[in-house]
Amino acid sequence: MWLSSSLSYLVAIVALSPFVSAIRLLQSTSLTECMANSNFSASLFQVTFTPDNKTLAININGISSISGNVTAEVVVTAYGFQALRQKLSPCDLKLDGLCPMQTGPIAIDTTIPISDSVVKAIPSIAFNVPDLDGQVFVYINSTDTGETIACLEANLTNSQTVHQKAVEWVVAVIAGLGLVASAITSGLGHSNTAAHVAANALSLFGFFQAQAMIGDTAVHMPPIVAAWTQNFQWSMGIIQVDFLQKIATWYQRATGGTASTLLQSLDTTSVVVQKRAFDTGMDLYRRGMNYFDRRATGTSQTVTISGIERVGFKADIESTNIFLTGLIWFVVFVALVMIGVSAFKGICELLVKYNKMPSDKFQDFRNGWKIVMRGILFRLTLIGWAQMCVLCLWELTKRDSAAEVILAILMFLSMAIVLGWAAFKVITLARRSIAMHKNPAYILYSDPACLNKWGFLYVQYRATAYYFVIPVLGYLLLKGIFIAFGQKAQVAQAVAFLVIEASFLIAVSVIRPWMDKRTNIFNISIAACNFLNAIFLLVFSDVFNQPGMVTGVMGIVFFVYNAVFALVLLILVLIASIYAIVSKNPDMRYQPMRDDRGSFIKSNVELNTELDALANTARGGGEMELKSTAYHPTYEEESHSISSGNGASINGATINHRPHDINKAPPSPIDPAVPLFPSHAPPSYEQNGYGQNGYGHEIERSRSPAQIGDFNPASALAMQNYRQQHNASPWQRGAGYDH
Repeated sequence: MWLSSSLSYLVAIVALSPFVSAIRLLQSTSLTECMANSNFSASLFQVTFTPDNKTLAININGISSISGNVTAEVVVTAYGFQALRQKLSPCDLKLDGLCPMQTGPIAIDTTIPISDSVVKAIPSIAFNVPDLDGQVFVYINSTDTGETIACLEANLTNSQTVHQKAVEWVVAVIAGLGLVASAITSGLGHSNTAAHVAANALSLFGFFQAQAMIGDTAVHMPPIVAAWTQNFQWSMGIIQVDFLQKIATWYQRATGGTASTLLQSLDTTSVVVQKRAFDTGMDLYRRGMNYFDRRATGTSQTVTISGIERVGFKADIESTNIFLTGLIWFVVFVALVMIGVSAFKGICELLVKYNKMPSDKFQDFRNGWKIVMRGILFRLTLIGWAQMCVLCLWELTKRDSAAEVILAILMFLSMAIVLGWAAFKVITLARRSIAMHKNPAYILYSDPACLNKWGFLYVQYRATAYYFVIPVLGYLLLKGIFIAFGQKAQVAQAVAFLVIEASFLIAVSVIRPWMDKRTNIFNISIAACNFLNAIFLLVFSDVFNQPGMVTGVMGIVFFVYNAVFALVLLILVLIASIYAIVSKNPDMRYQPMRDDRGSFIKSNVELNTELDALANTARGGGEMELKSTAYHPTYEEESHSISSGNGASINGATINHRPHDINKAPPSPIDPAVPLFPSHAPPSYEQNGYGQNGYGHEIERSRSPAQIGDFNPASALAMQNYRQQHNASPWQRGAGYDH
């Protein structure tokens, strides 16, 4: 019941809240000239039309170079459709200062009534669809000559928007819940569930970042698209907090930079969010390349913003504070997580000390918490890679201050080196495992130190796709490069996004690198949605010169399918997270991975196959005798783990393979004390005294090595090295070999 009500509330917030409004209105807060050498400009322009009381409130501060009697022609468009066209006479409206118009400053602050015919002429779509994509053009004509002497353009908005703080909080909390749930279930020993929940939560977070990246581009997208993508800018660190803005401004000024004051000068500065111009059928002279593409100063009368600056402005963040804001929030997030992990460790120890919690609860975490913390730190670095790629590289183009440029370089290089080293380490370990055991999962999953420190790069993939994190890192880097360096080239950004997303979709569809079918479907669906978004982005860039109506309708379609898709992902992750926390045995919900990683994870003690026997050797051989595995030496000391050195370490015993021993068959690792096949083995092993090996070939039960003895760790690894030289390993199955 609680889950059902929660999901219903989520649906209401995401799908319905943007459309609920008690007041219908159309308003504009910016004005620009739409012809060269216009004779009228405005530093303050606020016009609000409320159809319910049929009034138009006007507040304008401008400068006019026009004298004499004039008439005005007003053209209103909504989603490229001409909704209204009407001629107005200032004298008939009794507007002081405009009848006749005089040169010099003009100040208008008045409310005028609107007739019923005008109200009825405006279609309901202008009031009911959130984030109205509308414009109004005002042509001022001389009464004497009939010549157009000024052209003014204003963007229209209504009181409804899909950018909702509630949506931001809901998606952030659910993404965070997925990560927390995976950490808790991992600590409780449910490694299979933890891997699935973590993989889906990270993919969901990646989808949020992809949505934010769409909004960071310089493409002139419809207002509804810009508003929707603004909901996910928190994933890029674009979060406004007053005292952090003061710190960022102080730091920039203290290091020799000049802070932007655009948000402080809105009373005298008209800010225009750059968007596609609709063709109204008139001979309009757009300023085009004369749009301001620089930082705002106190003397600017009109500023046009786009891309990352548009995102910062909508978040009430000065453009010169965007980079430092994102950097600060990333550092704060990492610090809070590290403090939380340390506090959890301390709380667990206190609860155990005072007998408030069983001593074997979270025992693996409590004994190896330092390695776990390092793994979490690496995972946070991976999460912040997309964010820092965009912001750090963009800061190199803006150079807010010398110190901020240095911070950007250091942060980008340090993250690239750390992730590059981690990827190199994983590939090295996987190749060593393949060379020794014909199976990459052997070292990657049997060594707890390796799994907890480097596992963030490969646990979400199948064992044979351990390398796939490298294409993912490159994919995010390419997108960050085009966003950061292409802020003045919207078409180049759109084309690059299309190529990148298409290439990534093809790669994941062919390779299918994730751990199982369900996770592959989850992630391939996200890649397909990102590719579709790239197609829409290319259309929004106006490369096809399509009618304005097409762009407006596609903007609404973009919002609808992305909102539905995001809602489905949120529900899936929420259900998986809740189930992982409240279920007594959440692993029952997931089938074992086909790469047999579960056989190598040290908490697994069931031995039913020869691969499991090899896994028992990898885990230390004596694990069947221990109810808890928390004191596995490889977990405590990384220097003794399989993943370190040139040899393998099992329970502290390091085996070095000497050259003169290569061609000598090692002694049998079998000990008669313990059978290889347990007494509770499946009946298939008992039929006619035969069983089956990993290839499906029958083997004689009476001649099983289990009748001779158990594994000796050192001898077992030596035997593997010998088999590597002379024949195929009988454990060469799973790990993606059946794909």
